[in-house]
Amino acid sequence: MSVTLPMYLDHAATTPCDPRVVEAMMPYFTETFGNPGSRNHSYGWAAEKGVSTARQQIADLIGADSKEIIFTSGSTESNNLAIKGAANMYAKKPAGETGRGHIITAIHEHKAVLDPCKRLEKDGFEVTYLAPGPDGLITRAMIEDALREDTILVTIMWANNELGTINEIPEIGELCHSKNVVFHTDATQWVGKMPTNVKTDNIDLLSLSGHKMYGPKGVGALYVRRRKPRIRLTALQEGGGQERGFRSGTLNVTGIVGLGKACELCAQTMDDERERLLVLRNELESKIENALDVVQVNGARDRRLTHITNISFGFVEGESLMMAIKEIAVSSGSACTSASLEPSYVLKALGVGDDLAHSSLRISMGRWTTKEQIDYAADKIIEAVKKLRDLSPLYDMHNEGIDISKIEWAAH
Repeated sequence: MSVTLPMYLDHAATTPCDPRVVEAMMPYFTETFGNPGSRNHSYGWAAEKGVSTARQQIADLIGADSKEIIFTSGSTESNNLAIKGAANMYAKKPAGETGRGHIITAIHEHKAVLDPCKRLEKDGFEVTYLAPGPDGLITRAMIEDALREDTILVTIMWANNELGTINEIPEIGELCHSKNVVFHTDATQWVGKMPTNVKTDNIDLLSLSGHKMYGPKGVGALYVRRRKPRIRLTALQEGGGQERGFRSGTLNVTGIVGLGKACELCAQTMDDERERLLVLRNELESKIENALDVVQVNGARDRRLTHITNISFGFVEGESLMMAIKEIAVSSGSACTSASLEPSYVLKALGVGDDLAHSSLRISMGRWTTKEQIDYAADKIIEAVKKLRDLSPLYDMHNEGIDISKIEWAAH
């Protein structure tokens, strides 16, 4: 069976909109176009009904109450609202002072978590940035060692966007609750792929985004726990008081309806899809590892999302490899930072050297990825790596048994 090119294997960056999602959204562009804040006529009522349905669909996917769902423009906004909103609400001292509270996160979080934390450092908060081990994981024990009397917030992603590695989120949440510390997780890569129950998983705040789960871009949500404990946030955006005052602004009804439908579809399909993609990912990794030496699958192999793999190829430069397989859409890191030519800060956090970090590919599969596509991609990657290594004198030296790390290179 032939494959169609170009081929998309970058679903951790974004996913195509499911046609059933598009179909659900269409009436809200032209027919059901009212403002859900318009309470005095049928156009507003119909729009509000669409929003309410979506709110329930999202809540059902993550085990929440519909009143706990706040609509945003995506996970970046959700993360900012959760982190800054919680920090300012639970601050130990008023704005303008130092010693306002302690926050714990990890050095290989997404920039949408790291940058809000850096902002809070300028605003009088202290942040501890935990380093993972070589497996890329953040554990309950790491958090426990970092907790202090003045810790007010812990923010740890559920699954890493570059590696797919899965952190000990329920265990960390349980620890935070026992210490009366607010717990936020960026679940952008997790939700819609893995079972989620915010209550039993001990989560206070959870960020998610539509375009990572076959929904539209520009819409996401923040789960805010209402009971045991009730979480309060300081709003970042003020105006009409929409979303219970957490997030003012006219709601993106069309996007919200699409997000709700995407969540409903994920709830129906994710269990079967997870097993299907596991088979494909294992086949891809097996073909590559059997055909090539000096390759490394990055992160904990036994605690990963099934649709993501991150592989480093020794003696190959990542950008050259991507150019050699340019008909296959993959990434060399997060799509949000791929304009940078620096090696992945996520891989460097694991202790991966610059050479291997520069030579990594993140391959992420999705709802319409086929075995034929994976076989084709594996063959093309293997062929490209072999050709590039043929041009590498360092690879020749490696094959001759020379320890390259011990060579003293002449200065120029």
